[in-house]
Amino acid sequence: MFLNPPGGTKYNRPVMPDSNNQTLFTSQGPVVDTIERLLLEVRSSVDAALYRITNPRLARALGQAQDRGIRVRMLVDRNKYQQTAITRQILSDNSLPFQAIYGRKKKGSKLHHKFAVLDGRIVLAGSYNWTVDSEEKNFDHMLILRDPELVIAYQQEFERLWPAEN
Repeated sequence: MFLNPPGGTKYNRPVMPDSNNQTLFTSQGPVVDTIERLLLEVRSSVDAALYRITNPRLARALGQAQDRGIRVRMLVDRNKYQQTAITRQILSDNSLPFQAIYGRKKKGSKLHHKFAVLDGRIVLAGSYNWTVDSEEKNFDHMLILRDPELVIAYQQEFERLWPAEN
């Protein structure tokens, strides 16, 4: 038996009524719009660890943030980077600073993270790859976390990986 949550499932909505955290599902509406809006509102920094990025809108929003003087640092999976011409192209076209790294076991293992820390106060995390397929084909989710302890944990993970030495 499947139950619909109170209030239905038509729109992406907060996880809990009293929380500043949110959850978005691709099955309920565009996630890319929210990510793009948040990137356009960034004031100081974007630190992103992404398994894949092929969505030109998100790459453009990152490039625009950088053009506004925002510090952008990106980690991408080295295997996917080597395999995916569109990723190489959009990173180059938008002059995005990045490092392509392997996972913990080096070659053949994955940087499988999918998170971004915005201004040291918001985290975007979840199964959502920053790809057109994630947006248009897949069942994926994105959490928007504003809890300071969670933000610190994600920022510390990013700092552990940057500068990457693999």
